[in-house]
Amino acid sequence: MDWYMMNCELLATCSALGYLEGEVYHREPDCLESVKDLIRYLRHEDETRDIRQQLGAAQILQNDLLPILVQYPQDKVLFDAVIRLMVNLTQPALLCFGKVPSDATSRHHFLQVLSYLQAYKEAFASEKVFGVLSEKLYDLLQLDWEQRQDEDMLLIERILLLVRNVLHIPPDPTEEQGVDGDASVHDRVLWALHMSGMDDLLKFLASAQVEQQWALHVLEIISLMFRDQSAEELAALGQGQAAAEHGEDIQELETLRQRELAEKRARALQRPSRHSRFGGSYVLQGLKAIGDRDVIFHKGLHNLKSYSHDMGKETRRVPRRRQAAPETETPRRSARNVRLFLRCFCQDFLESCYNRLMLLVKDQLVREKAQQHDETYYLWATAFFMAFNRRRGFRPELVSETVSVRAFHFIEQNLTTYYEMALMDKKEAATWARRMHLALKAYQELLRTVQEMDRSPEQAVRDSSQVIKSNIFYLMEYRELFLTLFRKFDETKQPRSFLRDLVETAHLFLRMLERFCQGRSSLVVQSKRVRKKKKKPRAPAAIAPQPPSTAELEELWAGLVPQLQACLQGEVPLPEDVVPFDAASETPVEEQRTEALLQIQGCLRGARAPQALRLLRSARDIWPEGDVFGTPDTGPPEEMQLLREILFAPLPGHAPPKTEELEEDEEEEEEEEEETVQVSEKEFNFLDYLKRFACAPVVRALVVLLRGYARNSPHTNHCAARLLHRLARDLHMEALLFQLSLFTLFHRLLNDPAAGAYQELVALAKFILGKFFALAATNKKAFVELLFWKSPLAIREMTEGYGSLQDGEGAGRSRVPPWTPQQEQELRELYWKYKEVEGEDIIATILAHLPAPGRTRRQVVKQLVRLGLASSAKDFPRERKGTRIVLWTPEQEEELTRLFEEFQGSEDVLGNIMRHLTARRSRARVVEKLLGLGLVSERKELYKKRRRKGHVPVPGAAGTPALPAQDSSAEDSDGEEEDEDGDEAEEGPMDEHWTPEEGAGQGLAHRLHQEGLAGPLQWLENCLRRTAEDRQVDGVSHPVPLVPLSEENEDAMEDRRFWALLRQLGLRPPSNEQESFWRIPAAITPQQLRRMATSIAHHHHSPPGSPQGPLEPPRCPQDPAPEQLPARLGSGSDSESGASPCPHCCSEEPVPVPNPARPGTKRQREFDSEDEDDGSLAPSSLPPPSGMELAPAAPRSWEDEDKDEDLQPRGRRKRVRRLEEEEEEEG
Repeated sequence: MDWYMMNCELLATCSALGYLEGEVYHREPDCLESVKDLIRYLRHEDETRDIRQQLGAAQILQNDLLPILVQYPQDKVLFDAVIRLMVNLTQPALLCFGKVPSDATSRHHFLQVLSYLQAYKEAFASEKVFGVLSEKLYDLLQLDWEQRQDEDMLLIERILLLVRNVLHIPPDPTEEQGVDGDASVHDRVLWALHMSGMDDLLKFLASAQVEQQWALHVLEIISLMFRDQSAEELAALGQGQAAAEHGEDIQELETLRQRELAEKRARALQRPSRHSRFGGSYVLQGLKAIGDRDVIFHKGLHNLKSYSHDMGKETRRVPRRRQAAPETETPRRSARNVRLFLRCFCQDFLESCYNRLMLLVKDQLVREKAQQHDETYYLWATAFFMAFNRRRGFRPELVSETVSVRAFHFIEQNLTTYYEMALMDKKEAATWARRMHLALKAYQELLRTVQEMDRSPEQAVRDSSQVIKSNIFYLMEYRELFLTLFRKFDETKQPRSFLRDLVETAHLFLRMLERFCQGRSSLVVQSKRVRKKKKKPRAPAAIAPQPPSTAELEELWAGLVPQLQACLQGEVPLPEDVVPFDAASETPVEEQRTEALLQIQGCLRGARAPQALRLLRSARDIWPEGDVFGTPDTGPPEEMQLLREILFAPLPGHAPPKTEELEEDEEEEEEEEEETVQVSEKEFNFLDYLKRFACAPVVRALVVLLRGYARNSPHTNHCAARLLHRLARDLHMEALLFQLSLFTLFHRLLNDPAAGAYQELVALAKFILGKFFALAATNKKAFVELLFWKSPLAIREMTEGYGSLQDGEGAGRSRVPPWTPQQEQELRELYWKYKEVEGEDIIATILAHLPAPGRTRRQVVKQLVRLGLASSAKDFPRERKGTRIVLWTPEQEEELTRLFEEFQGSEDVLGNIMRHLTARRSRARVVEKLLGLGLVSERKELYKKRRRKGHVPVPGAAGTPALPAQDSSAEDSDGEEEDEDGDEAEEGPMDEHWTPEEGAGQGLAHRLHQEGLAGPLQWLENCLRRTAEDRQVDGVSHPVPLVPLSEENEDAMEDRRFWALLRQLGLRPPSNEQESFWRIPAAITPQQLRRMATSIAHHHHSPPGSPQGPLEPPRCPQDPAPEQLPARLGSGSDSESGASPCPHCCSEEPVPVPNPARPGTKRQREFDSEDEDDGSLAPSSLPPPSGMELAPAAPRSWEDEDKDEDLQPRGRRKRVRRLEEEEEEEG
């Protein structure tokens, strides 16, 4: 990006900073404001980071910000602003873009920002810049903790972040192509940091007691300082190891020289006697060309060995998803003076800072005070500094903080977490693999440190290593870790360096474990076994026993009366260990109350009168509200009557079972597996553990590593060869290595001119090849076996003969008895016999007729497929469990058509059909069949019709006979369901400006209070008063909905008598299909609302003029006839008499009514109300308001109770049915 393309305002701001004249920078008067403007511009840059790119192209940091920083450090405000701006400009590109962009445009912007960052890093390679930063940081650290201001703490953190950002900038591979030993940009930055004394300040921050909050910042900076370094090389520097480095270089050059000399000798031997122009043509007998003729070779015979059919072909392009993962870090040797400085830094850091810093960082990680993935710095520091200490004299006390069983556990946990995330998060698998590599290197260094402790001359150190080894070898997780990593190795996600460290760590672990076992006669380790239990599908619920008849209960009660009288008179002591409530149980309190009723009834029917009476009194103390178990002052006669009612009550536990409609999407009940982990101890056998490595994934990973044997270090090749040697020689499984890819590697190795440098691999190759050709002499199929990776069972068959394991160990291993020819013939006969039988499961029929041994369904299906009788297991689907009625018979279709024609004009067509249908089917299947028969064209025709706006004849109107009050309570269950669904007659829309009269509704409210509606009246009063207060405070009036959140209030809002009261008060009913709740009109003033609340407030005397006698609604011609509301037993949980204030209207602000309401709004409100009912705002859990008496609920006979359709409250049934209908509408 050129300078002239810069934004005009940004250009003007940069020009106002100042100018550089020679070595002196002259700042402008508006310099500080310009810096702050640049910070604001960066805050509002777009996703392409345009401001950052323009500032980078203009080199603002190099030409303006750094000179200002160096020449004006005494201006504290300007210095602080410049530091803030530079921290923002130097932040990593990954933080700016979130991740490396995949599209070309965004990736171009990413690389552009990265190039500017690399230019910034080169500008920071100045001793002056780091000198100013060090002096400022030193001055700030000299201040006592009490003297430091918040601005000082922020400046310290910003300086550390600036140093972190500069060191984090990656090198430019196109610019830095020097050889090892040259000073790179990173080396120059490190040298400037060292010359300024910043490294000493970092060591002070890491060791000071009062500066522990900077622990993670310091550790991150140190990890970036040593990014390209090797701990072993730094430790070997300056100890006379220069000759060793020189020797390694000489050895590498000697290997290359041997390869070159061998190639020269081969070319000399292959030089033909004739001129190359007359090389001749040859026929290669036995090697066919594309056709049936032999190959004709037109080159000299010395080139024959290099002939291949692939000559002249284009190399196949490897897809990106199959390419090997690139190496994240390329090893590089820095300049010698930089390495010497870093070595001294490591020594000082280990002696004075390491243990303390690692303790602080570990504490912050455990307490989750650090940022995400900050544990990677901890893992890197563990691996690096422990390796340096091990190679630099090994003093275990310097790294004691990270040499413990807890350290092993912490690293193993993170390694397992990274491994699991790499499997789950496929898109970021490479990132998780890098983190897993850091954890693996830390784990490897811990093992090497423990191994070094075994060689210590101090007995205490050797004892400590024995304790650590006994712990890690005892636990199964540490032993299974390497097997898991080998089996899940993926070279497209994990680089070769990870595989190299994995092989070296596994080799070290096996060697330590082998030596640990050799010194003991027996070793006991922990073993975990996962058992999978197949849970059988739950059997259908058994038919409940018939409840005892009334005569039997009368006879039982006659026998219980003397016992209960003796208990009530104190002659028989009551048990003390009977508790009806368990506070620690997960069962809700309401369900425990129902269970207490069932327990009392069970004790009575079991003739255990003392236990029943104790349960009754205990339950009364626990649940005093609602008088379900009696009032606190209940006497012996009332207790006798209550126990009798409980004995005769048809409670839910003894109700006859009802057939539930099974939904269409009911999942098939398959056999579930339940996993249980059994922990035990067993005697450890090293060879048995080694056999776990005898598998194809381990051998495949070793072959991948050995493909680059020429690039591997001698130690890496030794570890890989030793693992293969263990599998081949120690386990006598040479055939496990009979694989073509490994033999190709052996062929390349044996033909390598420098094979003398790999004697161990050459010896292994010759041994394996000798064993193979010896086996090939007796087993001609051995050549075909080279194409496949093999398991131990395949190896056994390959060496001992095919089919030798069918009656031996191999057959017993799978626990599946083999199929004999007679059994196979019988299976064929049964299959052909029952194949054409319709309506039966053929596999179930075959299983019923098969003789012992017993077979499973899967075994029979697999054998049928193997015999060619079926193409796949999909030919035998399992029977779907559900209604078990899939097809409609003609009789059932005629019945459905008849029922549809009969109820076509009714309000609930589908509900009536479901009630009268003979075969039980789900609603979804009935709807589909109606659509299939063409009886309806769309699902909406089957929705329940809602009666609105006076569509129902009103009792007392002209032409309509008035119904007596008692008839309304004698409606059948179908009529109740229709009423519950909101199909009641409603008034027309009321005038918004109508105002109630003085004292309106006072008499009706008094009568409702006497009928047991005290709670809803109190709720309505609170809603009116709260709305009045809100309207007076806000000065704005909106229609406020009355949302009942408790079952008691919801039942009251469905009562026609309560409607009459609401109409007298001037409240408005739902005006259209979109509204569900009554509303307080906006025209009613706060004074009128308070008068209305006062008129319905309960006073202990009858209001003047209130008529006595039976309750009657006011003389409104449109009011429906009143109904009697039956109460539950003892005014139970379904009809609580305790007053419950409305949580919505009495504790929150009034809710404005949306106009119009969306279809989902009503459903959401109903969900919220149901949650409130189930939560802590239930009526049973709230105490009654002060100054209010609770009227006892009217007793209800058991004959009325039996008329109910179920034991759920009407409001809950209504909500469930309404939700089902709306879900069908939305579907």
